[in-house]
Amino acid sequence: MTHALRQGADEPLGAGQSRPMTGNEAIARGVWEAGARVAAAYPGTPSTEILESLAAYPAADIHAQWSTNEKTAMDVAIGASFAGARAFTAMKHVGMNVAADALMSFSYIGVNGGLVVAVCDDPGIHSSQNEQDSRIYARFAQVPVLEPSDGQEALEFTRTAFDLSEEYDCPVFVRSTTRLSHTRSAVTLGARQTPAARVFEDNPRKNVMIPAHARMRHGHVLAREARLREALSDSPLNRVEPGNARVGIITSGIPYTYVKECLPDVSVLKLGVTWPLPDRLIREFCEGVERVIVVEELEPLIEDALKAMGIACDGKAFFPREGEFSPEIVHDGLAKAGLMPARVHAAPFEFAPMVRPPVLCAGCPHVACFMALGALDARVAGDIGCYTLAVVEPLKSMDTCVSMGSSIANAIGMAKAGTETRPIVATIGDSTFLHSGIPPLIDAIYNDADITVFILDNHITAMTGGQDHPGTGRTLRGDPAPRVDFFALVKALGVRWVQKVDSYDTASMQRQLREAVAHKGVSVVISDRPCVLDPVRIKGPAMAVDQDSCIACQACMNLGCPAITWAEGWHEGRHKVRIDPEACIGCSLCAQLCASHSIKPADIAEQV
Repeated sequence: MTHALRQGADEPLGAGQSRPMTGNEAIARGVWEAGARVAAAYPGTPSTEILESLAAYPAADIHAQWSTNEKTAMDVAIGASFAGARAFTAMKHVGMNVAADALMSFSYIGVNGGLVVAVCDDPGIHSSQNEQDSRIYARFAQVPVLEPSDGQEALEFTRTAFDLSEEYDCPVFVRSTTRLSHTRSAVTLGARQTPAARVFEDNPRKNVMIPAHARMRHGHVLAREARLREALSDSPLNRVEPGNARVGIITSGIPYTYVKECLPDVSVLKLGVTWPLPDRLIREFCEGVERVIVVEELEPLIEDALKAMGIACDGKAFFPREGEFSPEIVHDGLAKAGLMPARVHAAPFEFAPMVRPPVLCAGCPHVACFMALGALDARVAGDIGCYTLAVVEPLKSMDTCVSMGSSIANAIGMAKAGTETRPIVATIGDSTFLHSGIPPLIDAIYNDADITVFILDNHITAMTGGQDHPGTGRTLRGDPAPRVDFFALVKALGVRWVQKVDSYDTASMQRQLREAVAHKGVSVVISDRPCVLDPVRIKGPAMAVDQDSCIACQACMNLGCPAITWAEGWHEGRHKVRIDPEACIGCSLCAQLCASHSIKPADIAEQV
């Protein structure tokens, strides 16, 4: 990643050079060029690489850190802004739900040093639990949202966002989506700015949001929005691209590129700022065309605003409110609007693709955890992480999953409802536990809930690509840091029954879980094995199946391990199995399940 950002170990690429960059890398470059001094985030796809990219810049230029959750990251950035430094935070759309409490108050307070929030939406739900349109949060908080459509704009809009933040005394959103965040394009770089020095402003009426001060500040927020709305009508962030006056298309972000691909000669109003909307510019544009079409991903925020202004337009009548746009979807919508011929669809294939359900990695320590829960016949409240795949075959041992950190409180509710006859277990990963699992565990202790909490400690934030957290002992830049001791932490909170177990010791795990659910009150089991992929791939001697002694019981297949496949041989009408030595990491879970003792380390199996 850092090859696109640096020439030497600590020397960022110079102004005027052009490099291919993802949208996330370009946003990070814009933060650095704007002279930001502090950046904080919690990893979440598709936003993760922004902070990882910022960590490639010299520490003397910018402090970049992983925080325990998005609200903490937002508050760190707010604190830096209070102190007069330009500050930045990044998150995915559901992370904004966590950070919103601080955002809403800080919108009233305003900034000292400029503060920019990059929020990355996930249309199409590639790696999230829902679809959200973060422009609605910007409208809710009454702060501007800038929406780039390519890597170059991602850099420039981010840099500009800091200037807007300080000029209008407010935080500013830069909204990305998965397609922009992860698509690479040519970006011409600029130089790093040195903003004017600022210090803390001793102004309690502005900085301290008690009701009396908030009432005064609300009027400032409304006046600020009015000033922004008028100024944006003349801003180069928004531009009119004249064309055929038969129809005018209003669009923004990635959909703009699809519109230009489908109808390059149409009149287009490209909105680089999608809230507040530049009313005067919009009216002038609409008066110059015969028909207005709005092309926007997810919610009809622009369309609804135009209709509230009394402007006749169409949008969601032709385009979906769900899913990610593509050139084909935009083409189909424009065809429904009568603006271009319908696509000629090729004849469908006569065969269906094989269904391949997602599975956990070969040797994943979570596999044994959920097999043990399945054997326990527990009611399992799950959480956000790789282990959410335990909901599908063959593990199929997770019953609920709501949001980050919900599992423990969900389990409390189940227990207090009094309707469940099965043991109630909450599963939660190490990073998620630190993100938002500690308060509900305190709640469980305080309210004497009869539940078991299963902390799945794989020593990393695995689902988003192997980022560090306070339980790994390393910072974002890889420097040593104090490491949270989960066992000591849980004991300090007041849990009386706590045990740590090796995730690869299936017998011990099942025994500990049985004892945990038998305990009256809150019990905690901590499974302890590192992720097999992050930060480096773990691989021991591969296992192998002795085909002569294999009785095709297929118990090992219940692991759902991608290294275990069908062999050519049969036994009593059932397929025998084999193990791919390249995929196997030697965790031995399959050997522990093998009733005929046919699975052994490959070197021993060869000797036999």
